[in-house]
Amino acid sequence: MPALHLATFACDVTPPAGHPLCGGWIEPVRGVDDPLKALGVVLLGAGKPVVLCVVDWCGIRNEAFRVWRHALAAAAHTTPEHVSLHCVHPHNAPFADVEAEKLIAAAGAATSLDLKYFDECVKRSAEALRAALPKARKFTHVGTGAAKVDRVASNRRIVADGKVKFTRTSATKAKEIRDEPEGLIDPVVKTLSFWDGDTPLAALHAYACHPMSYYGDGRVSADFCGLARQKRQDEDPGVFQVYFNGCGGNVTAGKYNDGAKENRPVLRDRVYAAMVAAWKDTKRAAVDGWEWRVEPVKFLPRKEPFFGEEMSRKALDDPKAPTARRNNGAFQIAWLKRIDTPIELNCLDFGGKVLALFLPAEAFVEYQLAAQAMRPDAAVHVAAYGDDGPGYIPTARAYLEGGYEPTVALSSPDSEELMLQAIRKLLKARVEKREEK
Repeated sequence: MPALHLATFACDVTPPAGHPLCGGWIEPVRGVDDPLKALGVVLLGAGKPVVLCVVDWCGIRNEAFRVWRHALAAAAHTTPEHVSLHCVHPHNAPFADVEAEKLIAAAGAATSLDLKYFDECVKRSAEALRAALPKARKFTHVGTGAAKVDRVASNRRIVADGKVKFTRTSATKAKEIRDEPEGLIDPVVKTLSFWDGDTPLAALHAYACHPMSYYGDGRVSADFCGLARQKRQDEDPGVFQVYFNGCGGNVTAGKYNDGAKENRPVLRDRVYAAMVAAWKDTKRAAVDGWEWRVEPVKFLPRKEPFFGEEMSRKALDDPKAPTARRNNGAFQIAWLKRIDTPIELNCLDFGGKVLALFLPAEAFVEYQLAAQAMRPDAAVHVAAYGDDGPGYIPTARAYLEGGYEPTVALSSPDSEELMLQAIRKLLKARVEKREEK
């Protein structure tokens, strides 16, 4: 069997001065605290090349996602179905939806994305990937490690009597809300690594939490998760470091962060310490190939009238409406225009023992925990924040509980069953038979 190879690529995707951040909803770029990057690996030698790429942006949706994924596929000589593209999700970073930006421009609303800059970033990342292929290195083993993150993640939704009582934002000022229990989270960083014998080549970390300590001041930053990744990179330059956000849609650092700027390095160091511990915990296994699985899902639109195209168009075309409302109308219309184009979920399977699951959008942590429970016999690594077309993907129960995320989620409560069905297929999980009563 031919040898397996790994290529790594990186490029800068830091926005220029004045560029919108978080879809134009917050202060635009006034300066740069730390650069934003697109980082990725290409797996070669077992069928079509597989590309795993993550960008230090807030989100990449719909047409923007498809354009970027096609460019990486062409550079890697593979098909778009073999490219998994994700965002880390810091908010002092760009948010890309090409179709929505065209709608915004036509309506004369405040811009959300410089399309020329977007095209340059796509081109730059594809060129970096193409240049990396001749430098690909052989790998013989994959490694898995895990470690608990201390005092970072907490569930954003504090529920009492079946309804959301408090929303614990990334920076939660009120002490009584911070003092609420952590709630449902996955406190573990998991690290998937690639090795040539005893020589480590790359480490792919994943942790489920909104990565913001503070934002909205116009200072570009990959924030504490990106900074933790960079600290690992600076410490061990020979190992290519990548960070994926897990299913952190309903998880923030709000219990442990009041928004004070000095908390950013504190949170960084807590994530960094878990990355180091996960690295020390790593166990390697020889591999001779992999299986790449794809499961397309057609999510259903919201049925409420205020989510329809008519109401979204009305908001977009209202010159007196706030920028966030007008732009959000464009994002909803863009989502409805592509509703019949499936979103693809992926799984990278190394012999049934190491599984990396790649999910779309701002999925709730329940999906990550469910995936791990489906395959207790394997090391299951989960990355979310892929195609962000639907925005949040809550659980069905969350729509009844209320709170922020279900009020802005663009797909219906049916998303939960569709997600779980697709995850089960990708993981090849057994379906438990229910006893007849």
